[in-house]
Amino acid sequence: MIFNKHTARKTAEVLLQINAIKLSPKEPFTWASGWKSPIYCDNRIILSYPTIRNYVRETMAKQIEKQYGKPDVIAGVATGAIGIGMLVAEYLNVPFIYVRPEAKSHGRKNQIEGHIESGQNVVVVEDLISTGKSSLNAVKALKDANLNVKGMIAIFSYGFEIADNNFEKENIILNTLSNYQSLLDQALETNYISQKELETLSNWNANPSEWNAN
Repeated sequence: MIFNKHTARKTAEVLLQINAIKLSPKEPFTWASGWKSPIYCDNRIILSYPTIRNYVRETMAKQIEKQYGKPDVIAGVATGAIGIGMLVAEYLNVPFIYVRPEAKSHGRKNQIEGHIESGQNVVVVEDLISTGKSSLNAVKALKDANLNVKGMIAIFSYGFEIADNNFEKENIILNTLSNYQSLLDQALETNYISQKELETLSNWNANPSEWNAN
């Protein structure tokens, strides 16, 4: 996983400010997977804040060009990354497509929505990386359509070891604006969390599927 330390802290700061990320070690959230978690991230909230969405759009676009070169196409992963992916594509002045979790069962039965041509270079935009499974599912669909996937960029990653392993296995370069450790550093420095809460949050991240708030 590639990231810039200054950008990671700045991004963590704004995500906490608008409650796109909430930390609640004492009253954990329940994820769709059933995991108990002291953190919840919903980066779609970014779209409601023009200044912050512009910051994310421009920072993502510049990191894409620096890391991968200007692509032929930007692909957003449905549904969370469609909005920000469109903004990044607009900033770079390149076409935009998005990838569904699976092909539709009706109509043209597309999994990839938008115009593509074989051999095009594409960078995938994600809003959030947990295990990386759904993100890499989108990568597979793009590769199956004969597109050249240069890499992926996401707003935030939980930094799970399983995600690192999954991306490495598929030989996909992941670039993120921010990540879990940068978030904790920022939250502690600004007194958003205490030292004791930091320990709880670190313990969860080390073994999220087995973590118990008690």
